[in-house]
Amino acid sequence: MDSTRRFGKYRVEREVLDEQRLEEITQRKAYSDIHRSLTEQLRDSLRCTLPKLKRGVMSSLPVLYWLPKYSVWDYGMPDLVSGISVGIMHLPQGMAYALLASLPPVFGLYTSLYPALIYFFFGTSRHISIGTFTVLSIMVGSVTERLAPDVDFLIMNGTNITSEVDIAARDSFRVQVAAATTVLGGLIQVLLGVVKFGFVGTYLSEPLVRAYTTAAAAHAVVAQLKYIFGVSPTRFSGPLSLIVAGTLVSSYAHLNSNYTVSVVGEIPSGLSSPCVPDVRLFGEVIGDAFALAIVGYAISISLGKTFAIKHGYKVDSNQELVALGLSNAVGGFFQCFSVCPSMSRSLIQESTGGKTQMAGVASALIVLVTILKLGTLFQELPKAILASIVFVNLKGMFKQYADIVTLWRSSKIDLVVWLVTWVSTMLLNLDLGLAASITFALFTVIFRTQMPTYSVLGNVPGTELYVDLETHRQAREIPGVTIFRSSATVYFANADLYLEALKKKSGLDISKMIIYKRRQEAKQRRRERRAERRAKRQAKKEVMSWKCLVFQDFSEIDVDIYMAGCQASVVEQLERSEFFSDSITKRHLFASVHDAVLYCLNHRGASSFPRYDPSLVSLFRFYLQSRALTFL
Repeated sequence: MDSTRRFGKYRVEREVLDEQRLEEITQRKAYSDIHRSLTEQLRDSLRCTLPKLKRGVMSSLPVLYWLPKYSVWDYGMPDLVSGISVGIMHLPQGMAYALLASLPPVFGLYTSLYPALIYFFFGTSRHISIGTFTVLSIMVGSVTERLAPDVDFLIMNGTNITSEVDIAARDSFRVQVAAATTVLGGLIQVLLGVVKFGFVGTYLSEPLVRAYTTAAAAHAVVAQLKYIFGVSPTRFSGPLSLIVAGTLVSSYAHLNSNYTVSVVGEIPSGLSSPCVPDVRLFGEVIGDAFALAIVGYAISISLGKTFAIKHGYKVDSNQELVALGLSNAVGGFFQCFSVCPSMSRSLIQESTGGKTQMAGVASALIVLVTILKLGTLFQELPKAILASIVFVNLKGMFKQYADIVTLWRSSKIDLVVWLVTWVSTMLLNLDLGLAASITFALFTVIFRTQMPTYSVLGNVPGTELYVDLETHRQAREIPGVTIFRSSATVYFANADLYLEALKKKSGLDISKMIIYKRRQEAKQRRRERRAERRAKRQAKKEVMSWKCLVFQDFSEIDVDIYMAGCQASVVEQLERSEFFSDSITKRHLFASVHDAVLYCLNHRGASSFPRYDPSLVSLFRFYLQSRALTFL
């Protein structure tokens, strides 16, 4: 098949284009024509028109866009089946993850109900299932146990010899703490979404998130040992059957009264009325709320984009941040704790045929029926059963330890990020571990910019293409021309490294060559002219240090510097930075590598040699390929 493949050909004949000539041909617009003034932008943002109002309402309430187009015949049954399947999963997961949050199980059911309904109106993903999630439940549990430990609710018996925990008072305060943390975290997410801060999730790389969830799974295991220790429940095929069997055994054997086995306890019928969280707790939980907001959003947007790419629709990252924030903020008023999508439930929703957010409404109805009518059936359910469900759901997270082998083969830096995240999360609290992990990940980004790939390019014979000489055997160096390329953006932190790499790749010892040339000039009685150049060079030194380092140092030894392939934004930045002068003009910038090479060969060909000893170095013309230049 490949042997018979035919390749097309093309032939282009045009003049060599530098930046100045290219701007003349393309009639480049002025900066003021492209970028409006701040006053005009502010005036336009405050101007209200009917189309603009409609777009704003549609983007803020995505349900108004897709619900009128909803086809009951095409989507109704798949969404109903998917919603029932996910709703059945919500029941065991909601109660089990409430234990991770150190809250009564009924509040896990509330958390599976209200946020899903809020997301229906504001969310843009069609397949994620909003509700309880392992990692967020653990993070909420660390807050509730820190601010409401058992020792603060001890009550003495009549003899003052022993004491016991006032469980009702403790759980009531823990619910207040969880609600306050959830509301504050939701408000943070809404604020970040309104100011278009959805890109913050990109700084949580996949290795960081996977390592964080793996370490959080270990915390979850420790948290559940108090419920499952000493209890060996019979293994069943699934969580729901496990709950039913456990409830029946506990109810008929009276495990709670006869053997003091901890059970779920009273599940009140009906819905609780909303209440305002205790704002006095905000100051104590703001750090935890911010961590919950970031982790929840990172998991939500990663799952949302995965399903969006698979099914061919778009997820708005900023609107997702607002939708998740409102789900948390409103849910907190109904005593819910922090939510985000669950991988297991989302996969079930997608694999069972779910098409739209209607599946989330159907699952919420299953939870609602359970709270109103079926809650009393689960009162005798042993908490050990719920703890075992948590263990089963953590199985996938423990499999993520295999990432170590994968990352060792693919990227050592990502492996270090994984290990640092895991260790910091294990040794520190979940919020401090997240902060340390993000900080380290940002340092790795800076580190990578300090170690880019530098290469010298050669021409592919018979083409206008240029590739790395070290990695391509058929690439040929152009006589008298050295083409230097950097894979990273040039900015103040790596400008010196860039210059050193340029000197090393070119094989030129700039310092020695400048000294040699000046000695020759001294013999030819050019001391006064050299002194004038030195004075001019010193005067320009404050303008742009990188410009002095590259252009002026190489011009001292009669080496010409040209740049090519610069984007329009780079040229604009060079103009604003006063890069161009009488000696360095846009004639030094070319549209492509081939334009720069042809110019060098036609105008400053191999016939031009330096005046100093050619045994030291031959003449070079440098082409600096730069995708972006940053001067600070």
